[in-house]
Amino acid sequence: MQKPNPPQMHNAITIAVSSRVLFNMEKEQRIYEQRGVEEYIKYQEEHEQQPFSPGPAFSFVKALEAVNARLRELYPDSEELFDVVLMTNNKAYVGLRLINTINHHQLAIERICMTGGNSPIGYLKAYHANLYLSADPVKVREALEEGIAAATMFTQEKMAEVSEIQLRVAFDGDAVLFSDESERIFKAHGLQKFFEHEKTHENKPLDHGPLKGFLEALGKLQKKFYEKGHRMDCPIRTFLVTARSAASSGIRALKTLRSWGLEIDEALFLAGAPKGPVLEKIRPHIFFDDQMFHVEGAAELGTVACHVPYGISQRVTNKGVMDKDTSPAHE
Repeated sequence: MQKPNPPQMHNAITIAVSSRVLFNMEKEQRIYEQRGVEEYIKYQEEHEQQPFSPGPAFSFVKALEAVNARLRELYPDSEELFDVVLMTNNKAYVGLRLINTINHHQLAIERICMTGGNSPIGYLKAYHANLYLSADPVKVREALEEGIAAATMFTQEKMAEVSEIQLRVAFDGDAVLFSDESERIFKAHGLQKFFEHEKTHENKPLDHGPLKGFLEALGKLQKKFYEKGHRMDCPIRTFLVTARSAASSGIRALKTLRSWGLEIDEALFLAGAPKGPVLEKIRPHIFFDDQMFHVEGAAELGTVACHVPYGISQRVTNKGVMDKDTSPAHE
């Protein structure tokens, strides 16, 4: 079956994914780190016809494609669609294995950026990327500093089965959807002062965080389904999963979303309880959090959890086990 043409970049919601998160390239990464670039290139060429197995972002990308299929049914001429761009710092001839893998898995990816070792940031801007997912925390931080929504993904031993017909995306609140303003109060003055601050400022919207724009983009597509009578069976569902308490600090979070004109389908205020068990029930394709404690807890129970290295928590806490490797990744 012929693949549909990709949308024009200025109309699309562009999701840039590195090859190491779309596919499982852990063995190849070890060869690169332990034996050097020439052995890495040789290995890739020798295994050119052997497709990679799916990585942590694979189910997310398949869900994006499922949403696109529904949108094309309802709006045949619209280009307001997801557009996935594969980012790799491999040289072009090594990229042949990636193209073969894309075709093997029947992925609708037509745009591939092979940077030959250069930083992808300039290309992300050229592609108008709405989200960048990478296994390299250094590149993720660089993207965030340039105002691009980004998160670090990890290869997990356990990944839960997720829906093939509904894209499910879960967000933490502070330092992800919202700024780290309130988190700074908590870190500096403790929980009681945080509650008092939130009560005093509950009618003042929080400033935006790094992932607000991505939630906005999801909401824009959701409205297209609502306009065709598909609110109850919309193939996109969003979740706020926050450590905030509902009564003491949840009001400001919900009022902030309302002031932005954004809907969230489900809001779960956990009052400091672990997020992993709740996420295990939600089964999102992807979950974004700024604290490695929550990322690791979710991942242990099978949720594909991403780290957003943004805000005060990155400077006052020890790095989690999954974030310890900041060596260059050959993605």
